[in-house]
Amino acid sequence: MSERVDTLGMWPAVNRLPEQMLDALDRTKDLTGLPNRTEISNVLVLGMGPGGFAGDLLAVTAGPFMPLPIVVVKSYQPPSYVDEQTLVFALSASGDTPEIVQAAAQAAGAGGRVVAVTGGGQLAQMAADWDAPLVEVDPMLYPPRAGLSVLTVAPMIILEQMGLFPGATQWVRHAVNQIRSRRDAARKPAADLARHLAGTVPLIYGGGGLGSVAARHWKNMINTSAKAPAFSAGVPDLLHNEIAGWGQHGDLTRQVFSMVVLRHEHEHPEVMRGFEILIDLMDEVVGTVHTVEASGEGPVAQIFDLMYQGSITALEMAAAVGLDPGPVPAIMAARQVLAGRPQ
Repeated sequence: MSERVDTLGMWPAVNRLPEQMLDALDRTKDLTGLPNRTEISNVLVLGMGPGGFAGDLLAVTAGPFMPLPIVVVKSYQPPSYVDEQTLVFALSASGDTPEIVQAAAQAAGAGGRVVAVTGGGQLAQMAADWDAPLVEVDPMLYPPRAGLSVLTVAPMIILEQMGLFPGATQWVRHAVNQIRSRRDAARKPAADLARHLAGTVPLIYGGGGLGSVAARHWKNMINTSAKAPAFSAGVPDLLHNEIAGWGQHGDLTRQVFSMVVLRHEHEHPEVMRGFEILIDLMDEVVGTVHTVEASGEGPVAQIFDLMYQGSITALEMAAAVGLDPGPVPAIMAARQVLAGRPQ
């Protein structure tokens, strides 16, 4: 194995996930200034990159239990329906994400009840100007993609405080317990899986909302930490489109692609059947098929457990070839161009 390089501290950041989640609970418990439940008719989450993913994670964990619709927007503009009955979460680790700064300003201008979760920057100043609730996170505590817990857990607890996501605190504590248990034993299985995925393009498939979001996390972490291509999709949707793309070229695809299926205990029965169909169809067109299973009590614990396993596997993929998992030069170059700065 190559010597491990980790200039930004991704390994300790990922392994601090349980402690980050508890810190988010602590930072949110005394928040004041939230609107009354009766004043809100819909929930909007604004986020890009890790913030946008945190919104998706919030939607698939809290959304099924909420009496109100929750929508995630990853853009410069909020929906036109935003008004004084819209609870708006603005998520940005830095506080200077251009899309979120603009979208939050427009949402506030339309009367939206903004709650900011950020490490400072323009978004924190705007929240202060609006006298809006603010959950502060330390942008230097971890690379943002390793700190999804704070951006997700804080809104969960806020929704619980408003009576929109009952039991959120207990669900988060179950997740903390599960990841601590997983952390003690995850290294070897992740390293073994990383060796199998080496030199292939992994297809990460999950089931339903929870599994599909977890699969996207695996994809994102392999892209950014291992600097390798990977793709994700979810059952049942991929059985209506993507599966058709594997009807030929099996001799080629077996040499290039591997498949990882993420399973959890909250799959719909038809999703379970869908996985049987998927594995039967894909077995001859990918080189290897691997199954990763979630553990833990409740959907929050299970999705965080899957995500943690994905983060560690991606780090092991990077370590196996001597790559530094932290820096993402391609993303930084794109940001510089978008900001009008020379590379």
